[in-house]
Amino acid sequence: MTNTNDTLNTVNELTTKTVERMSSLGELNVRMFEKMSARQMDAMSLYMEHAMRVMKLATESKGYNEFFKGQVEATKELSERVLAEGKTSMQAVTEVRDDYRSWIEKSMADVSADLRKSVPAA
Repeated sequence: MTNTNDTLNTVNELTTKTVERMSSLGELNVRMFEKMSARQMDAMSLYMEHAMRVMKLATESKGYNEFFKGQVEATKELSERVLAEGKTSMQAVTEVRDDYRSWIEKSMADVSADLRKSVPAA
């Protein structure tokens, strides 16, 4: 039979570990947010570069044909770069998924171990 101090110590220990787990989840969330925000900024940069290129074409082209050819070339290049960004972003999402999966698995294993340790054998 356990006494009150043992019970309170167990509750205190479980609470401390839970706070640590939630803190590590918060840190994971921040890292993932930073990673995904960087991907989004990279994608936006592509579109801004494209817009600047088309604006420059519009002001410097000597005629409609030159402008049209420049647009086609710029759009083709943008499409290729967006496709590459999409692949890179999918890789980043896969890493995010793997990081969350690892966190969940570790946390559940820790919780199970803590519960087994804290529950007296019948």
